[in-house]
Amino acid sequence: MPDPSKDSVTWIEIDENAENQRIDNFLLRHLKGVPKSHIYRILRSGEVRVNSGRIGAEYRLAIGDRIRVPPVRVAKTLPRPRHAPAHHRLAARILYQDDALLAIDKPAGLAVHGGSGVSLGGVEQLRLEFSEFKFLELAHRLDKETSGVLLLAKKRSALLALHAMMRDGAVDKRYLTLVAGAWRNERQSVKFSLTKYLTADGERRVAVDEQGQDSHTVFYLIEKLQKYSLLEAELKTGRTHQIRVHLAHLGFPIAGDDKYGDFALNKLLARQGLKRMFLHAHRVEFPHPISGLPIEITAPMAPDLAAFVTRLRSLI
Repeated sequence: MPDPSKDSVTWIEIDENAENQRIDNFLLRHLKGVPKSHIYRILRSGEVRVNSGRIGAEYRLAIGDRIRVPPVRVAKTLPRPRHAPAHHRLAARILYQDDALLAIDKPAGLAVHGGSGVSLGGVEQLRLEFSEFKFLELAHRLDKETSGVLLLAKKRSALLALHAMMRDGAVDKRYLTLVAGAWRNERQSVKFSLTKYLTADGERRVAVDEQGQDSHTVFYLIEKLQKYSLLEAELKTGRTHQIRVHLAHLGFPIAGDDKYGDFALNKLLARQGLKRMFLHAHRVEFPHPISGLPIEITAPMAPDLAAFVTRLRSLI
């Protein structure tokens, strides 16, 4: 990969990990710290060339293409830490790995990617810990306070295949969650349209709205625990905050949810040992994006959540 700090032309040969990617998106990813406006300027001016010819920003790369990248200046940034805090080290949390895929058991409290005040997210940390990987991208996302199975692709072809499978409903994702209230049905299919909006403070939220995007979750009752219910949620669609908003709209807020939950109850739960949202991605099943063979990846319930369930059972 190019070193944007060098004052000389760099040549990059494209392999399968960048095949069919637009040249502008490729440069934005690989020339970290270079302003977006500058990347488009060097594309328009012809300073960037592919196979010695001028191309537009919409050009899609092919295997074997040779890209000429002119000298560029990167924005000065503070040095990034080599590692996340010890309790967020991710190499020891691998659930599955092969040439195309990597799955980890993401801890609660770790954002999956940097941004919005987070300098080092899960995917950036994994790239540091596994610097030998030429390609590593998130296949999906989990909320910061959600623990459990997080799936990443080590090949662009695998990433595109996984995204296609998710759009087609071929990926079975299951979550464990504890809600306030006595859930009645062993199986309940929930369909509400959802829309995104911003609060007065600029925070992202989601609400049920007939004009929003279709969303579908199936809930299964696992166990009744005092004034709570332990459920398994099967995602049929993957909208932002879908499980959280569906449950809150039904009157069964997730225990510890600081956005859509019962805030007075959350304070009580924190004193009783539950200090975060009770939502855990515990299982994902899908055909392998390369071989087509079935894969099932599971993450045991996070220790803090399991301890709280044990406490509730002891009170019955």
